[in-house]
Formats: sequence, C-alpha cells, structure tokens
Amino acid sequence: MLKRESCTSCALLSSTFFAYPPEIRKIIYTTNIIEGLNRQFRQVTKNKPSFTNDDSLRKLLFLASKNIVERWSQRCRNWDVVLNQLNIMFEDRIAG
Repeated sequence: MLKRESCTSCALLSSTFFAYPPEIRKIIYTTNIIEGLNRQFRQVTKNKPSFTNDDSLRKLLFLASKNIVERWSQRCRNWDVVLNQLNIMFEDRIAG
C-alpha cells in the first residue's frame, strides 16, 4: 500500500512540474543546477593528477566554488520569456 501512495504522490508532483512551459521547467529543475556544479568541479580537478592531501583538494574546491557562485549572479537565459510566462500564469502574484 505504501508503494502505491508514493507512486501517486510522485505522479502528482511530476504532473504539476509538466504543467509549466519548458522555459520555466528548465529554471526550476534542480538537477540541472547540481549537474552543472559537479561538471565545473570536475573541470577544475581534471588537470590535477593527484592531490598531496585532502586539505589541498578541499581548498581548491573552495576557491573554485567562489568563482562558480559569482557566475550564478548572471541573468538567466530567456529570462524575459520566462517572466512573461510567469506573469500570464500568476498575474495576481507578480509585480511588474
């Protein structure tokens, strides 16, 4: 019985997710963000064949994360389209 309930709640969540246009789904889909962060960490560490200790790896990832976070403040691609769609869907909640 528990499995059926979890499947039902999962179906409800995914149907809610797919109710939004593709541009909005891309922004709210958190896996894209996590995958991007992991990709950028791999990019930083791939040139280093080995690390002398765990602390050196930790420091490198910390410095890389500071640069990555700075890039997060950039504007989203197609933000005007997304904002217009959100305005149409939630006109009473979004202030222009």
